[in-house]
Amino acid sequence: MGKKSKYPNYSSGNIVVNGNTVASTSKNDGSINSSYNMSDTEKNIYNSIQNNLETSLGNLFEISDEKQQMWNNQLDAYKQEGINQINSIYTPMETALKNNIASRFGNFDNSIFMDNLSNITDNKAQAVADLSDSLLMKQDELYANEMANRINYITLLSNLNTIMNNNILSYMQAAQSNAESGNNYNANAYNAQNSGGSLLSGLADIGTTALSFYNPIAGAASKLGTSAIKSSYTNNGILLA
Repeated sequence: MGKKSKYPNYSSGNIVVNGNTVASTSKNDGSINSSYNMSDTEKNIYNSIQNNLETSLGNLFEISDEKQQMWNNQLDAYKQEGINQINSIYTPMETALKNNIASRFGNFDNSIFMDNLSNITDNKAQAVADLSDSLLMKQDELYANEMANRINYITLLSNLNTIMNNNILSYMQAAQSNAESGNNYNANAYNAQNSGGSLLSGLADIGTTALSFYNPIAGAASKLGTSAIKSSYTNNGILLA
């Protein structure tokens, strides 16, 4: 009988880019491990994304004193601009009407002019009230814009994180595919050796028996020849004999 083949060792798989092994799959203590080897630049980018993502999520709804003061300054400027616009519109109207009343009647007793003055004053008061509402809307707008910017930033970081992780997984899957390819080759070689070796050995034994029956010397030579045919080689841990 032929020598039984040693079962093949596990075939590892690697992905090499520009001479550097970026991903590998190997067997260690009974476990199949796949790993991705980051460059220093990739590590810095990956860690930066992770750290900023953690900080941004943790402070998503927190408004710092500096940010609040900046908003207050913006609102004060917006308020002052509104007041200046109101005064530029209504103050000249009030002054002109008062001067008109004084020049015509010498006092403010004329009811028609007083009604007109009252209308101007009421319109001015309404403009001030509208400005107050606008300030509240402006404050809400500043907060909403801040939240939108923060969420957009978090989304960007999350997308970058997903892209990097998908890239890593792709390389690791490629390394696993290489390992599977090597293991398939080893298994096929192992199976071919076992089935082919048994068939050859069986045929040789039949031929030897027939030769021995007719010519003992020829039978002995045939056995010697069968033994001499055997050879062995190693392929990735496979011993074929």
